[in-house]
Amino acid sequence: MADKLTELARHTIIVADSGDIAQIKAVKAEDCTTNPSLILKAASKPEYDALMDNAVAYAIAHEGEPEKRLELALDKLAVNFGGELSRIVAGYVSTEVDARLSFDVDATVRRAERMIALYREAGVDPKRILIKIAATWEGVQAAAALKEKGIACNLTLIFAKAQAALCGAAGVFLISPFVGRITDWYKAHGVTVTSAEDDPGVRSVREIYDYFRAMNYKTVVMGASFRSVDQVLGLAGCDRLTISPNLLEDLRATEGPVERKLGALPPSANIRPLTLDEKSFRWQMNEDAMATEKLAEGIRSFAKDTETLLSLIRAKLPA
Repeated sequence: MADKLTELARHTIIVADSGDIAQIKAVKAEDCTTNPSLILKAASKPEYDALMDNAVAYAIAHEGEPEKRLELALDKLAVNFGGELSRIVAGYVSTEVDARLSFDVDATVRRAERMIALYREAGVDPKRILIKIAATWEGVQAAAALKEKGIACNLTLIFAKAQAALCGAAGVFLISPFVGRITDWYKAHGVTVTSAEDDPGVRSVREIYDYFRAMNYKTVVMGASFRSVDQVLGLAGCDRLTISPNLLEDLRATEGPVERKLGALPPSANIRPLTLDEKSFRWQMNEDAMATEKLAEGIRSFAKDTETLLSLIRAKLPA
């Protein structure tokens, strides 16, 4: 009998959620995705000192102003890790724009364009790169502008159907709803979860998936931020699932069939489109306490890890 990872791969494209090059090699995923937290964790390991040193040397050679030099080194470091990962996986590599720009359309577009230029300079096909951006109103506008420039995006920190719908309407390439973080919030507010069927994170992604099918959106839905194998298997059939190496190994170590949960039946005929102008979007987010809190928390967390990465870079730059 096949293991559950092999069975899951019959229904869904598997993506490795890690910035650790050795881990990605071990799990043999098709795509991979990183974020500032994962890059920080990997960059803190001695075996990746060369990638950090290269980023610092590049920034010194190409930028004289101290703060701009720091930002360039940060982007180059992310691209260095992404470049290495692109040699391991056959598909897409997602690389995140500085989370501190989550409410700045123009700056997000500029930094994304620079990352793509750095990838091109490193010999990596930009068509294999997805630029990750937080799914704020401004982030989706930036993604729409980048799409017009031929740059595909992965809109991350999705917690609400309104965020997902805005991305789908804008024709964003891919979204990442955060399953585990949604469930964490509900558990912290007294909700008991007994299985994937009553798991708020799993149910949220199922609702988004059906909404996209009903609206005929082509945007890829990629479930992310899993806490358990049950959550992963509860979304079998989702377009993509980005899964941490430890959960991938758990799936590989367990035999048994995996039932398709998404896409087996047509979406409900009762699904209606959301109103998605700016005022309506912001109001829908305001009315969803979980989504508002988790989006803000996620941006703050990524920004904090970005600041820590910058401190590591700063320590290597000349005074």
